[in-house]
Order: sequence, then structure tokens, then C-alpha cells
Amino acid sequence: MLTVIGLLSTTFGVSVASALLPLISVELFAVGLVLKEPEIPWWLLAVVIATGQIGGKLLHYYAARGVIRLPRLFRRKSEAERKGRWRGWLETFRVSCRKRPVWTGAVLLVSAVASLPPFAAVAVVAGWAKVPLATFVITGFVGRFVRFGALAIAPGIVVAWL
Repeated sequence: MLTVIGLLSTTFGVSVASALLPLISVELFAVGLVLKEPEIPWWLLAVVIATGQIGGKLLHYYAARGVIRLPRLFRRKSEAERKGRWRGWLETFRVSCRKRPVWTGAVLLVSAVASLPPFAAVAVVAGWAKVPLATFVITGFVGRFVRFGALAIAPGIVVAWL
């Protein structure tokens, strides 16, 4: 029992780290863990990874919203410097997200499941466009749960098939 708790705690840490640093692959970690410890329930592993991933992506989301103070290199420009074509596009995009919440949720969900477009980029854009926090967290968590649940089940299916 303690071994499983330790492995799940490590999995949570790796999933947060992979959400923040793209060089860390929680997918490879999860497959290795499933092959080494097949007694861990797939749904529990998926919940732990999804929770860690959303926790890490919330930092991207809040940074894009301007809630988290970033180093000077990454900070937004002053209001006077942000005028022009991109400013207009951003305002149009924000209005579109508010007018079409189902479309916004669908894009978030697809990105969380398939990582196309990459979920890290979508987390930043969601914060930037001021997508409601509940929409981001719920669709992101469900998508990540589906992604990592399928990943946790896959090795067992392949072994049973062979």
C-alpha cells in the first residue's frame, strides 16, 4: 500500500513538472509505471496525472491572464505598446470565446485529449482570452483524464492481444 501511495505521489510530481517543462514526458513515465506496477487501477492513475497536469497548466493560464508576475523578459508590454493589429485580433478572439462557449470548450477538450493544438499553448491562449476558469479546469481535466486513462489501459490491451 505504501509503495502505491509513493508511486502515485511521484506520478503527481512528474505530471506537474511535465505540464511546466515540455522536456519531461509524463506519457513515457505513465507507460513505464503501468508496465512495472499493473495493480495500480487505471482510473486512479488517470485522475492523479490529470490533476497534476491541470495544476501545472493553471500556472500558464494565470500567467497569461496577468495574475502571476513573470520575470521582466516574459511580461506584457504596457498598454501604449500593445496597440495595433494584434490588439484588435485579441479583442475579437475574446469576444468570440464569450459568444461561443461551446466552441471554446470543444477546442479545450480536443486539445486536452489529443494535444492538437498543444495543450500548453491552448492553456496560455485560454488565459489570454479570459476563458472562464471553470470552463478551462473542467474541460481540461476531463480531456486529460480521457487521454491518460486510455494511455494507462493501452499496455494491458496490447499484452492481452499478444
